[in-house]
Amino acid sequence: MLAYVGMDKLIPRVNRNDVIFHAKRGLQEFSYDTLKSIKSQELTIPNNLGVPIPQDYVNYVRASWVDQGGVQHIIYPVNNLTSSPFTLPIQDSDGIPTQNTYEENLQANTSITEDRWDLENANNITGDITRDNTDVYSRDWWKLTFGERYGLEPQVSQQNGWFQINERTGRFTFSSDLVGKIIVLEYISDGLAYDMDSKVPKMAEDALYSHINHCILASKSNTPEYLVQRYQKERSAKLRNAKIRLSNIKLGEIAQVMRGKSKQIKH
Repeated sequence: MLAYVGMDKLIPRVNRNDVIFHAKRGLQEFSYDTLKSIKSQELTIPNNLGVPIPQDYVNYVRASWVDQGGVQHIIYPVNNLTSSPFTLPIQDSDGIPTQNTYEENLQANTSITEDRWDLENANNITGDITRDNTDVYSRDWWKLTFGERYGLEPQVSQQNGWFQINERTGRFTFSSDLVGKIIVLEYISDGLAYDMDSKVPKMAEDALYSHINHCILASKSNTPEYLVQRYQKERSAKLRNAKIRLSNIKLGEIAQVMRGKSKQIKH
């Protein structure tokens, strides 16, 4: 900041705490879609089927479990299959939440919805029913009914398990068929997990300086509006340039994927 603050400059003086605050806020903003801030953790699913959300977590990228060959299998979010209630009020016989002496709602220790989901057999959802247990798929008649099971829901027809984010407990929770398995959790970090974690690529430094300058000028009193607008446009332009420079587009990888474009996709 020495090049931007001092005598005969637009910012004659500035508090160090203000610079640190705006720099950290800039890192959080840039980390979402500009900086390369995707982290991953290798974890084991415990018996309680949950792992804590990282403190620098912003959004998840992918969750997958790893087989004996090291191959990753994508774990899908539950979406509309189930949910984790944020509050668990205890109700009386009339359905009214009960309260303590401080007029605060009493909360249950566990969620009935979560308990039922933990005990659910994933095969009942995916449709992966063992054919030996049904008469229609018996040894004598199986070939006659091959391919004639209708009504399968493609959205839930997978065997890799499910995960969801429990905001109440601050954890990622997984389906019971993943207990004991190794998973890789990939997520977007805000870049502020600890002091040494804050790293800015050289091609994004100028954009971060422009962000700090704009925020300082916008928060100072008696700053001409045209200066604020000028630095806002400069910040937007440099941030756009940083996104282009840091974009990880490789034509070789695109060509490799497009080699399969002639394959017929069946719906």
